Amino acid sequence: MVGSRRWIRRPEVKKNAFSVLLPYYNEVDYLEQTLITWLSQSRRPDQIILVDNGSNDDSESVARRVLEPAGDIDIVYMREPRPGKVHALEAGCRKISCEFVAISDADTCYPPHYLELCEQLFTQGGEQIAALMALPEKKHPYARLSRLRRHYFIVLHKCFYKHVFTGGYGQVFRTRSLMMAGGFSEKHWPHVLMDHEIMYRIFQTGLSKYHKDLWCQSSPRRIDRKRVRWNLLERILYILTPYTLQGWFFYRFLGSRFEKRGLNHIRLREKPWQLNQHSPK
Repeated sequence: MVGSRRWIRRPEVKKNAFSVLLPYYNEVDYLEQTLITWLSQSRRPDQIILVDNGSNDDSESVARRVLEPAGDIDIVYMREPRPGKVHALEAGCRKISCEFVAISDADTCYPPHYLELCEQLFTQGGEQIAALMALPEKKHPYARLSRLRRHYFIVLHKCFYKHVFTGGYGQVFRTRSLMMAGGFSEKHWPHVLMDHEIMYRIFQTGLSKYHKDLWCQSSPRRIDRKRVRWNLLERILYILTPYTLQGWFFYRFLGSRFEKRGLNHIRLREKPWQLNQHSPK
């Protein structure tokens, strides 16, 4: 189990305000569309933090061009030379100035109501809600089957309310809870699946909430994630492990298995879909 939940000292944050934290690495093909969805929110973010994790393409130029007309949104540009998404997230967390923070992937689109709904859910749930969890959707989020699928996960969450059923692309945190839990850090979890591990720590500060209309759409390339995922046995055991034993599950069981398979968080920088795009037909 992680040693201690040390509070990360921070300046006062803006109440009822939202930061968007977006780390990226060579995302020139997707970053523009993602940023446009954040600028198109009915409840616009108060701060957008972009962390360039050592890109060697024009991603930063794209970001600056798209965000130039952002108006009164506080835009923070950062560079984190240490390779690995967890380092980029750790660096970005130091710049959060708002009460809530939405974690954004660079290849994911967020519907216009996303932050407005998050604001409503945090207000309705009160201080006990430490995180909101958006479910992934594909081409037709308003179709009946999509709605039924989201309803299924909401019911599943009610049965296993201290388990996670979505990825980091759909996590929105109460900043205070994130910092109390220790934030993102390689010292806590150096492997893939950081979005599930951090929720084990977040659950020590409060609860999570899902909603049928809280969803987002990742790029189609994400169907190829086998190199950085847990296997079926590990997923089943996670669901069956009660929260009181999740410390053992992550830090004794899953961590050692990931280490043997070389599933370090730096593996997330690998993009096999780019190779597929250029392979002979």
